[in-house]
Amino acid sequence: MQPYVLVMEDEDALATLLSYNLEKEGYRVVVASDGEEGMLQVDERLPDLVLLDWMLPKLSGIEVCRRIRGRAETRNLPIIMLTARGEESDRVRGLDTGADDYLTKPFSMTELTARIRAVLRRIRPGLADDRINHGDIVIDRVAHRVRRAGLEIHLGPTEFRLLDHFMQHPGRVFSREQLLDAVWGSDVYVEARTVDVHVGRLRKALNVEGTINPIRTVRSAGYSLDLGG
Repeated sequence: MQPYVLVMEDEDALATLLSYNLEKEGYRVVVASDGEEGMLQVDERLPDLVLLDWMLPKLSGIEVCRRIRGRAETRNLPIIMLTARGEESDRVRGLDTGADDYLTKPFSMTELTARIRAVLRRIRPGLADDRINHGDIVIDRVAHRVRRAGLEIHLGPTEFRLLDHFMQHPGRVFSREQLLDAVWGSDVYVEARTVDVHVGRLRKALNVEGTINPIRTVRSAGYSLDLGG
């Protein structure tokens, strides 16, 4: 089942970006460009989560949040507030009005999707299917499973954490030292060459017939997950 996210955002470029990225993550998305339209959408079909811009025309994000929380049928609707206002007093006001989380612009899509998963996991655990998709690779963090091109891939725990890290930052090059910190932790001493061994195992496991090698070696720099876009 696709979780339904209602995006209330009046900046067209941002609304399009949010819609595109959330649909890619497996959400069904509807966009409302002002507070009144947003409330009509809530009445028409109850979303699973609302992304709510603070500075909406016609009806502000704070007022929308207040109205949603004031009605019995929408009182428990998860709300993440998006705003350019980063002052602590504004964050407190947004949370006090009833927002479940608060994200200050500009933000990364990786952080936003992580916040959405966290809110859904906390409030609607049945919808928190914690998956990351990139190209033909799907990683399911809850079930601890990986699929590539429709086939199940069996990974050891270290290779799973390594792939999870790469999947969160596709195309970004990581040095051995950065991977050691992210996957093994900075408080554990591991030889940098150990990374090469586990990257090799990960490559071998992901080597499905008819697919490209997803882990790129960047000489003198490190490794990146690259599926050619």
